[in-house]
Amino acid sequence: MSEIDWERLRAAATEVMRHAYVPYSKFPVGAAALVDDGRVVVGCNVENAGYGVTLCAECGVVSALHATGGGRLVAMSCVDATGEPLMPCGRCRQLLWENGGPECLVESRTGPLRMAELLPHAFDVADIEAVVGENPVPVVPDRLAAWRGRGTVFVHPDLSAGQQIWTAYWERSAGDSDEAGPGVLEEGPSWGDPAEAITWGLARTPRVVVVDAEGTIFWAGEGEPPVEIPARWAAS
Repeated sequence: MSEIDWERLRAAATEVMRHAYVPYSKFPVGAAALVDDGRVVVGCNVENAGYGVTLCAECGVVSALHATGGGRLVAMSCVDATGEPLMPCGRCRQLLWENGGPECLVESRTGPLRMAELLPHAFDVADIEAVVGENPVPVVPDRLAAWRGRGTVFVHPDLSAGQQIWTAYWERSAGDSDEAGPGVLEEGPSWGDPAEAITWGLARTPRVVVVDAEGTIFWAGEGEPPVEIPARWAAS
């Protein structure tokens, strides 16, 4: 923290605050941030008659960051019309986390605060990679995109080389289209775990049914089981 010239950042934020476009709220905001290569990027709030599309000063900072070469934000000062430190709103805290991470510092009236303090339990790329990287969401072929959310996927056991496997097929409903009658939309591959077959099915439709080796039917879809399939599938 001692290496950051907070007075310089606050002065830059105050200067750009004077360029804010705030005809509706009359509440100008300026922000200035130190980048990891030493440069300073700034932004001011820009309002709009459609209030929901107003741009916060921190939005301008992030745009300036990428427009001038990218990098990571190290520290930021955000000020109000009096030049006093102002806390970023919730949306902007997410922007700062994305572009500065948990150690990025934000000036407050009592001293610098880490983003980890301002946005505990933050959502970031690690949460995406934990799902997409290790367990990719099955992709529905383009030719079947119009059918997504319709029909039913049936998951059932089968045998391959003497080993039990699980497979699935996606069936459209009778009368679902004037141009096509009932029939199979797509046949799935084979899996060793029925949970993988169910995941494949849920990527296509909320209606997923499991038929076990004894022919018992279970509901594995979204929401409450329908009356005709009262038992919910539970992995053994």
